[in-house]
Amino acid sequence: MSISRRRAAGALLTLVAACGGHARPPVAPKPPDPTLDLVAPWVDSATFRPAGRAPAAVALADATVNPAAPTLAITDATILTATGRRIEHGTIVLGGGAIRALGGPDTAIPAGATVVSGAGKVITPGIIDAHSHLGVYAAPSARATDDGNEATAPTTAAARAGFGYWPGDPQIARALAGGVTTALILPGSANLIGGRGFTVAFRPARTADEAAFPGAPATVKMACGENPKRVYGEKGGPQTRMGEYAAFRAAFDEAATYAGKQAAYADARARWEARRARAAELDAARADGKQVPGETAPEPVAIDRKLETLAGVLRGEVLVQVHCYRADDMAQMLALADDEGFTIRSFHHALEAYKLRDVLAARGVAVNTWADWWGFKLEAYDGIPENAALITEAGGRVTIHSDSEIGIQRLNQEAAKALAAGRRAGVALDEDAALRWITANPAWVLGIDSVTGTLEVGRRADVVVWNGTPFSVYAKAELVIVAGEIAYDRATGLRPADFELGHTVTDRSAP
Repeated sequence: MSISRRRAAGALLTLVAACGGHARPPVAPKPPDPTLDLVAPWVDSATFRPAGRAPAAVALADATVNPAAPTLAITDATILTATGRRIEHGTIVLGGGAIRALGGPDTAIPAGATVVSGAGKVITPGIIDAHSHLGVYAAPSARATDDGNEATAPTTAAARAGFGYWPGDPQIARALAGGVTTALILPGSANLIGGRGFTVAFRPARTADEAAFPGAPATVKMACGENPKRVYGEKGGPQTRMGEYAAFRAAFDEAATYAGKQAAYADARARWEARRARAAELDAARADGKQVPGETAPEPVAIDRKLETLAGVLRGEVLVQVHCYRADDMAQMLALADDEGFTIRSFHHALEAYKLRDVLAARGVAVNTWADWWGFKLEAYDGIPENAALITEAGGRVTIHSDSEIGIQRLNQEAAKALAAGRRAGVALDEDAALRWITANPAWVLGIDSVTGTLEVGRRADVVVWNGTPFSVYAKAELVIVAGEIAYDRATGLRPADFELGHTVTDRSAP
């Protein structure tokens, strides 16, 4: 009889006696059955939680490996490496998704390689756009394809651009024809914290997973200033910048508490696992077959997807991208980051960044900006075309981004405009600096600069062959190579998206 049943029987006998009734004499308890004398197991409560589909662990170095890519040599071209090195009559050899050789006319070409003459051509790294909404604000523009803003709450950090990315967006082919090989796809700027970004390689893909840039770090999109208070001012707030920065702090305070609980759980579990391991040692050493009594593992912290993203920011695992125009707003965001204990990777748009160029350069915060967009709202009124040049002169890191399905097709020309504006202002800039604005620097913003953004042996084979200098209004990308495979060939024209099948693409001069 179990202890609980014996206690119940004793209580019943006491109740009968108290009522004056007659009860049978109590029966002597049977000796315990040794087969039921079990030791409590070591119960791991984490095993009772559904784990879900864990993302495949992909190393960033895997981005340079593509067994399907052929061996290709392009000879006698001008090669701009975005490292400061310029090679005249140069040869570049691509194979297996990586750059295998790079040098002058005497560069060895492997047997069996396909050789393409680059005479009169200019070769650069693939262009990288650090701020795009292709695939989440897809074409044709309609409510059905509007997946860029989860504008239901000021903080939607659980949302991810990758969940809404449509690789069949016809705009992707146009961007590719403009020499863009990689882009950071971001949620829109309605929210204070809009969710995670999605780094993609522009290549044919059926699913978002197939389009993803292998091993790219996680990013998160934040926004300050006019947009969030305009969107939420009549929907519960914030209505002011005061409310915005208070809400940011509240969100990160909550995330810090969540991260603290996770750290406490990790510590408790580590101690529980140490005790379990010690118990197993003692069990193995005992001759009587008895076991050390077990215990249940500490209960894991309930998962909160929003707080997972923000805790990742606090741990330095998620790169922070901030939509911000005014210098004072940038200063407020830097103060927020200092108070809450995280770093900002880049300010996007940042039309007044030139006012803080010394601060941003000293802190290593990049600036993603346009060449000459300004004045479309009040916080954009103090933009100047010399912004990129002045920040570069101060030692800062600049990228020229698009934030536009049209601008992304001509980012080389946007960089050329910013270069010209800087030179007119007396800033000494060479073409390598301007090339880095659309290659190496955005690669750093995305956290993939160790594998792409420059032309170097061993790097990923993201390459563009131009009909001349890319800093010309007449420049056209003739070949665009992504991970060693030709993704766009001007001779054969645009590759239509599935959505366009059945319609003839006749304009081969795109973009």
